[in-house]
Amino acid sequence: MKQPKRMALIASKGTLDWAYPPFILASTAAAMNMEVGAFFTFYGLTLLNKKIDAKVAPQTNPAMPMKMPFGSQGFQNMEWPIPNILANNIPGYETMATSFMKKTFANKGVATIEELRDACLDSGVKMIGCQMTMDVFGFKAEQFVRGVDIGGAATFLEFASEADITLFV
Repeated sequence: MKQPKRMALIASKGTLDWAYPPFILASTAAAMNMEVGAFFTFYGLTLLNKKIDAKVAPQTNPAMPMKMPFGSQGFQNMEWPIPNILANNIPGYETMATSFMKKTFANKGVATIEELRDACLDSGVKMIGCQMTMDVFGFKAEQFVRGVDIGGAATFLEFASEADITLFV
């Protein structure tokens, strides 16, 4: 019997815009009958928390288009480039950008991060929380959603050593 393809990915970022790629890729691969293992390390570990409080950090991504999630279609389609000098100095800008991005996703019918993560867990994606990162940042296994394994790099590498696809996101 032919073994299913295997995908291994590493999630190291926990901002709203970086939370989507690992869950989209993992859930899609699982839907394609691949065996999937995801290693969550450093700031990516926050994506395993029961409640995800991911924000967008526009000042770290000057290529990020700023669009309005409300108003007429023409208003929504306008680009609103915000210079870093302003983004870094406007109080509450990160909160506003986060709420705009979440509203835009909702308007477009995009699943929430939690919904994508649940789809991954329901479809058998193996999620591994990095033990070393937990120790360094003071995370406890009880903070995480059900179905998360805890392990170190060796645990992930054992899975990844037989992967057909390996991604760092």
